Amino acid sequence: MESLRLDALEAERAELERKLGEGAASGDRAQFAELGRRLARIGEIIDVAHEAGQAQADATAAKDLFDASDGDDAVDAAEMLDAAIARAAELDERLKVLLLPQDPNDERDVIVEIQGAEGGEEANIWARDLFEMYRAYASAQSGWSLELLGSQDSDMGGFTNVAFAVRGRDVWRSLKHEGGPHRVQRVPVTESQGRVHTSSATVSVLPEAEEVDIEIDPNDLVIDTFRSSGPGGQSVNTTDSAVRITHKPTGVVVSMQDEKSQLQNRAKAMRVLRARLLQLQQEAHAAEVAAHKRDQVRGGGRSEKIRTYNFKENRVTDHRVGLTIYKLDRVLAGELDEIIDALASAERAEQLAAAVADGGG
Repeated sequence: MESLRLDALEAERAELERKLGEGAASGDRAQFAELGRRLARIGEIIDVAHEAGQAQADATAAKDLFDASDGDDAVDAAEMLDAAIARAAELDERLKVLLLPQDPNDERDVIVEIQGAEGGEEANIWARDLFEMYRAYASAQSGWSLELLGSQDSDMGGFTNVAFAVRGRDVWRSLKHEGGPHRVQRVPVTESQGRVHTSSATVSVLPEAEEVDIEIDPNDLVIDTFRSSGPGGQSVNTTDSAVRITHKPTGVVVSMQDEKSQLQNRAKAMRVLRARLLQLQQEAHAAEVAAHKRDQVRGGGRSEKIRTYNFKENRVTDHRVGLTIYKLDRVLAGELDEIIDALASAERAEQLAAAVADGGG
């Protein structure tokens, strides 16, 4: 890493430490948290840069020792040289990744929405299966929590739609690639002839927005109340506790009915509305940047059918990275790490390639 760039990071770290002291004195918790996150990231980059520099020096020393050795000593020196070169390469790669532009949503929690799509009632049942998959995955992660925001049951125990929030470290980084159509191939409970059907449900993963991120003019909202309904449309509440909020400028509509309190349903609907508006804002910005940039590192678009779950073959295929694994039962039980890691690796590779291309002119 260039000494000038490292010096600049060292200077920024000192400035952040100074501001953190002021932030603690002022009691501004939001600013204190933001400065702390930036300081941690800068500190990690500096630490890895120093380690990489030392590893390179160790590799140079090992090369000198190897050049001066013979016989059995040369064999030992060669092993030391190989280990030193491997260590230097590992740290250099890690440093390159740390220096990539940070996703602005990396520190955010997420809101996930799942809807039954093609396949009628089987699609709704599949939507519930996907919800259970993500709930199991979240419960297995240290420090994560999942909060059900709202759902609409279908006639046979599925979900026509379900929304939930996930909180914890790296939730956006882990779940952001889950958005898109998830296709299932299996014999549905609605099938009497034993034939395999193909159905799908759509997953939307939204970065959760704070009130300061998205300013919403109350005059832009149309708020309707109605009675909660269950499968088949029957009323399940005697009061108008369900809430539907329409954002007039964008046409975004959010409904919530799980809570018995109208105020609680309204608060949850506003959380989902802010998340959707933040996503629209970020997608508009990404489109504007892409219009002036040859290669977009991260696109917001979703290709049709991101993943297929085949029950007969116990197979899961992620079409974006060409990954196929034969343990669908374990994936549906929440073991998503192999898929999530493959998607994260592919994203890093694209970012590194784009960084090289930009650096090369």
